[in-house]
Amino acid sequence: MNNNFTNENLSFPGRPLYVDGKPVPNQETAPYTTDQANEIVKTNYENSYIQGILYLNKGKQVEIYTSYPDSTEWHDKVFKGLIEQSGPDHIILSDPSTGAWYLILMVYVNYIKFNEKINYNFYN
Repeated sequence: MNNNFTNENLSFPGRPLYVDGKPVPNQETAPYTTDQANEIVKTNYENSYIQGILYLNKGKQVEIYTSYPDSTEWHDKVFKGLIEQSGPDHIILSDPSTGAWYLILMVYVNYIKFNEKINYNFYN
């Protein structure tokens, strides 16, 4: 999966998009290069902590331990699979053995077990 952004993904005609309080130029002005776009994404992931760690470990096998306190069926549940995507409030996990995909809300996550070394360095 290609995680690089292209100029067309970051160029917005009309009202500007703001990143760190600065307007992002649209196509008519000066679109970002792929390297500049990746640096913006990297900075945003660094600032979101768990999301950033998950971003650096996309594709790795994990076990996500969750708790649903209001559920009688699923009080505690373990999801196993590959990290596909993450956001500040969610993780998307795929399970190749079943073909299932999960959108797991971070609020229910107790911890995440990695089955291999965790990538943690943003500055490699």
